[in-house]
Amino acid sequence: MPVSRRYFVKSGAVVLAGIGTAFGGLPSFLVRAAATSGSRNKTLVVLFQRGAADGLNIVVPHGESRYYDLRPNIAIPAPGKGVSAIDLDGFFGLHPALGPFKKLFDDGLLAVVNAAGSPDATRSHFDAQDFMETGTPGVKSTRDGWLNRYLQVHEARLETNFRAVSLTTQLPRILGGAAPALAIADLSKFGIPGRHAAVVQKGLERLYADAGDALLTPTASDTFEAVDALARLDAGAYRPANGATYSGRGLGKSLRQIARLIKADVGLEIAFAEIGGWDHHVNEGGAEGQLSNLLGRFAGDVAAFVADMGQRMDDVVIVTMSEFGRTARENGSRGTDHGHANALFVIGGPVKGGKIYGSWPGLADDRLHEGRDLALTTDFRVVISELLEGHLGAAKLDDVFPGYAVDSQRYRGLL
Repeated sequence: MPVSRRYFVKSGAVVLAGIGTAFGGLPSFLVRAAATSGSRNKTLVVLFQRGAADGLNIVVPHGESRYYDLRPNIAIPAPGKGVSAIDLDGFFGLHPALGPFKKLFDDGLLAVVNAAGSPDATRSHFDAQDFMETGTPGVKSTRDGWLNRYLQVHEARLETNFRAVSLTTQLPRILGGAAPALAIADLSKFGIPGRHAAVVQKGLERLYADAGDALLTPTASDTFEAVDALARLDAGAYRPANGATYSGRGLGKSLRQIARLIKADVGLEIAFAEIGGWDHHVNEGGAEGQLSNLLGRFAGDVAAFVADMGQRMDDVVIVTMSEFGRTARENGSRGTDHGHANALFVIGGPVKGGKIYGSWPGLADDRLHEGRDLALTTDFRVVISELLEGHLGAAKLDDVFPGYAVDSQRYRGLL
């Protein structure tokens, strides 16, 4: 039997499910969960920009002349000079492809955290992503992700199989661990394939039930319950609200499905999605080109999600992250190489937006990290800790970030 859309993970066990069809109506246990919740769930959406996004051309320091010295071919022109940076505060601006973000900024829904990221100096994509996802920079032995550790030490408000969902084909490192988490690339295609799907599923349910494994049997039961629930959710019939238009693939598809789950009140607390393609060593482009095209899709899909959610954004916070930034200087191929600090976006109703947070270290030679990169002034764990505590009500943050002294005095006041 062919399988896909897999990896429902609970306590380290894995159960596989294939592709099925969607049909109408919410299952009774989801209706009960929504009816007894008392209030809508708070949701944190984590968006990972894989490949190391160029923060200096995303949030442009157009007020610093050194930026233009370092990037003679790919720098974004200062505001008012043709296709140019969208001014935010007289010093920083957004890449012109991020036009939808300017409205979010002006509406107080979007904040920028500059010179942020992992304090580890690695330039390896693999290691840097691993450190960002485990929340233990420089430590390769950590087995679980910081989002999973949050789930482990903080009790869920509702009993649901949908507390943590990754809109990916397999569970990412950030959600790996002992706590239950679900990875589904397509809500409408999660089940058993073929005309005899119901018969096959019943057979598999009996097979797992008869296995007598104390770990595997309840995991399988929860998985099949999730399969049934998603089938009845009728994800294929979802219509975005408020004129929101997502791109039909990649991040747009993922955000559309996250919006569907939030609106269904199934208890979604953690959502994860990713978008690749940020590793621009060659012909990155400036105001136009490769980076511009990618940013346009990125901003359009995030703005569509915000519009689709409407007032439900009062309960949602989005945070973006990438493994590291890019070099301050452009290279000989009109691209940028692996760097250090970056820019993070925090978006949502609870966010004190319309402001740029963090200390700007400057781009003078003696201010650059290792003489080549934007220096880091905000550890990403400061940002995440503030969001976990202030938005989700978390308290045991030392367990979420082992070996790191969480200090609320370092919070940036994002919420």
